[in-house]
Amino acid sequence: MSIWLNSDSRIVVQGMTGSEGTKHTRRMVASGAQVVAGVTPGKGGSDVDGIPVFDDVASAMAQTGANVSVVFVPPRFTKGAVEESVDAGVPLCVVITEGVPVFDTAQFFQYAQNAGTTRIIGPNCPGIISPGQSNAGIIPADITGPGRIGLVSKSGTLTYQMMYELRDIGFSTCVGIGGDPIIGTTHIDCLAAFEADPETEAIVMIGEIGGDAEERAAAFIADNVTKPVVGYVAGFTAPEGKTMGHAGAIVSGSSGTAAAKAEALEAVGVRVGKTPSATAQLMREILSR
Repeated sequence: MSIWLNSDSRIVVQGMTGSEGTKHTRRMVASGAQVVAGVTPGKGGSDVDGIPVFDDVASAMAQTGANVSVVFVPPRFTKGAVEESVDAGVPLCVVITEGVPVFDTAQFFQYAQNAGTTRIIGPNCPGIISPGQSNAGIIPADITGPGRIGLVSKSGTLTYQMMYELRDIGFSTCVGIGGDPIIGTTHIDCLAAFEADPETEAIVMIGEIGGDAEERAAAFIADNVTKPVVGYVAGFTAPEGKTMGHAGAIVSGSSGTAAAKAEALEAVGVRVGKTPSATAQLMREILSR
């Protein structure tokens, strides 16, 4: 089992003819994902490695049965690309693009919410992978295999590290939700989906300093999650007032610190590691019982 992405997923890549779109389309195909179409306005009728390119998402869906969109377009075009996917009724839209204006994200996320048909993952995220089934985004497919763990992470690189650390156990689905101040899919969304997935036995949740997403996730876990959860919060050594990488990762006073987030998670029974490797070891201990 997996969440949101499986072997039946048919992917359309928006921006497939660009350098990043082409590179990662090839990587997705090599990992076994069904990439059935690309979209670049004005380039309809062309192809990338035999994968047809269309002028718009609706045409791509109608002719190929695509049901997942992956967005590799420049930041200034991202809002239009996502809203086009929403208008076409794509069930899942994975927005890889970094540097999307927060106001644009707020608008296209609300647009999707109003439509009620499209789940957005991202922006500024590595995407989602269900190992052995499909891969929508830029997550390396050869560092882990299918297994019993669900992973949700704000950080792309920590997603990859955790996948590698626990590669011998494997994952049902790994979701990189992105670190921007506004994102489409949250820790809570993923926790709920993993809780409902019968073949996900335990969950790794990776957060980082800034905001209150992890504290809200802790409250959700207390009331709604029965499966074991281990956590890691990046940024224990971050200086106050300093933005650390992601646009959403900034600490103000005691709000948003790694220590405060870890405390909130531990208070509801989540075991929190001080390093990614220690977090992986906590998961091993849980699954070996």
